[in-house]
Amino acid sequence: MIKRTLNIIPLLICFSISVITGCEYFNPTQVKQYSNRPDLDCIVANDFYAMHFSVYVQPKNADSAKDKNTFVPYCQEIPIEGQMFFSADLIDRDIRETPIKVRLVEVEYKNENGSESINEIRVLKEVEQKLYTKGIVEAQADIDKKGSYILYLLIGEGIEEDDRFKIKLTVGDNSKQYLIISIGAAVLVALVLIGWLIRMIYLKKKAS
Repeated sequence: MIKRTLNIIPLLICFSISVITGCEYFNPTQVKQYSNRPDLDCIVANDFYAMHFSVYVQPKNADSAKDKNTFVPYCQEIPIEGQMFFSADLIDRDIRETPIKVRLVEVEYKNENGSESINEIRVLKEVEQKLYTKGIVEAQADIDKKGSYILYLLIGEGIEEDDRFKIKLTVGDNSKQYLIISIGAAVLVALVLIGWLIRMIYLKKKAS
């Protein structure tokens, strides 16, 4: 039994290492955001519209060519600040014939009386209303600090709530990633200690 357990320990350690090293490529999905992995499609939707969405980042540092985050597609969780390139592919062909205004704002969320409210801090980008007949809405802006942002696509007059298409963005929040790394590291340490204790018990019994 002890020998069998000792054989399993290395496999569990390898699994823990794979969790720690691989978790930086995975972020948990958000509500109505169907992917935040570069190798999967990202679809953002409300009750009336759905769009393929992606964000590319050019980091602010001078050595951006070697930065692993350079021009990697992200969904709504973006790990670093920098020059952002936004692209939304309009799945619904009808709205390609409707003018759309683009607006990017920094926001903060407040919980008042059990309901969430949005407070706009500053406007980073505005693109006046125009037609996107090819179905691709593109914009770029320099996001210079971590925080919460909303990219609005105001469809038509943008009066109805569903016509104020909101894409919520989080820049620089890696708390979930660090939590996964911490859990993986704790599991790895625990397995090493368990393996060491089992080996000590086994050697002691063998010696006696």
